[in-house]
Amino acid sequence: MKVLAATALAIGLATSALAEGQTHYIAFHVDENDPKVMNLTLNNVQNVTKYYESKGDKVVIEVVAYGPGLTMLVEGKSPVADRISVMSLGMENVSFAACGNTLRKMSEKAGKEIPIMEEARIVTSGVVRLVELQEQGYAYVRP
Repeated sequence: MKVLAATALAIGLATSALAEGQTHYIAFHVDENDPKVMNLTLNNVQNVTKYYESKGDKVVIEVVAYGPGLTMLVEGKSPVADRISVMSLGMENVSFAACGNTLRKMSEKAGKEIPIMEEARIVTSGVVRLVELQEQGYAYVRP
C-alpha cells in the first residue's frame, strides 16, 4: 500500500511540474556599437519570450552590454532607448546589465560621468557577469 501511495504521489508531482512548465535562463551579449546588433538582440529577446510563454514555460533573460556595446544603455545616446523602456515596463522577465569597467573608462575619457539608463543596473564587469550567468546555468547568446 505504501509503495502504491508513494508511486501515486510521485506521478502526481511529476504531472504537476510538467503542467507548470519549465523556466529557461538566457544571457544575451552585446559588445558592438551597432544599432542593427542592438535591435537584433531586442528582437531575439522578444521572440524567445513569446515562444516560451506560448508553450507555458517561463524565461529569464539578462542582456549584458560592455565595450562599444555599452552605448546601448547610455542615457541620451542609446539608439534603442525607447524599445528598452517599453520592454522594461512590459516584460518583467528581462533585465539589462551595464559593464562598470567600460562605464568608468568612458567617463574618464569624456571627463564627466556618463549616465546609464534607469532600466539598467551597473555590474563590475560585463565579461565576469556573463561568466557568472553561464556558471548559474544560463544559455549564452551573442547575436
